[in-house]
Amino acid sequence: MALLPVRHPQADFFVLDVSDVVPKDDTASMEHPLFSLATKPDMRVLHYQAAGHSLEIRPSFKGLPTIFDKDILIFCVSQLMHRQNQGKPVGKRLRFSARELMVATNRKTGGVEYKRLEAAFSRLQGTQFRTTVRTGGKVETKFFSLIDEGGFVMKEDFSRLDYCEVVLSDWFMRAIEAAEVVTISNDYFRLRRPLERRLYEIARKFCGNSKKWQIGLEKLQAKTGSNAPLKRFRHNLREIIRDDETPFYRFELDDSDMVTVRPRVAKTALEAGIVLPEWAEEKARDIARDKGLDYYAMRQDWFNFAKSEAARGNPAKNTGAAFVKYAQKRQSSR
Repeated sequence: MALLPVRHPQADFFVLDVSDVVPKDDTASMEHPLFSLATKPDMRVLHYQAAGHSLEIRPSFKGLPTIFDKDILIFCVSQLMHRQNQGKPVGKRLRFSARELMVATNRKTGGVEYKRLEAAFSRLQGTQFRTTVRTGGKVETKFFSLIDEGGFVMKEDFSRLDYCEVVLSDWFMRAIEAAEVVTISNDYFRLRRPLERRLYEIARKFCGNSKKWQIGLEKLQAKTGSNAPLKRFRHNLREIIRDDETPFYRFELDDSDMVTVRPRVAKTALEAGIVLPEWAEEKARDIARDKGLDYYAMRQDWFNFAKSEAARGNPAKNTGAAFVKYAQKRQSSR
């Protein structure tokens, strides 16, 4: 199944820092399936146990939040991390236009999308979590929602939508304040299948930039939150492997039901002869975030420098290493 088209090709996408709402012990969000993969209302009460911690999820009257509802949280985290990296204060209340959200997450901007957005707010706020999972160095055992509030503000005459407003929960905010986030691909928003989105999250979390990561099929299914029979899950995974559209990662399944995840050898060609491997972009992006720098502006500066040096007969022997070294030498803006 092909990726969704890029619906807003002129948009300037920000660097996405998706929240890994579990921290150092890896016991939630990207490890545990907090979001439903169902396309119809999912009214299950979910229970998870891991490393001595428990997690219970009770759905709202509209069901559990879906993997597509998570786009709202990704957008919010991206905005907050952008401000934080600039040294600006961040708070749990965010205001933004619905169009900004839809463009950034590669959604259509028609009227039906506003109704879907309203339903997503309802599921994110109405679903209750009872957990003992750590975030930001603290342990909680209580009920909470991922967002405390979420909705629209209209013009006084109801002629049009003025802005959206979201208030993130304290539990979620602590993960942001502790910088427990990782960068994801913009192509994540082009994935059509809920399962493929979840598989990408798991690969990003556990494989990262390692040469490979392996897990048994049944354990992988448990991590995804899929409630399909194992036979069906195996079939769905094989379809995803066959289509081979998952950003940055490739999945393999052998006859013993062992799943292997490997990073793709991806490169960004800035110009003929100047090519950046994705590992270098990933590392430089982290450096830019730590220093409060605009990653894309830094990359363009380096490209201009590398192009100038190449014209003088001094091309970089290893463009990836040269770019990372350049990023390390840049002065912090904090």
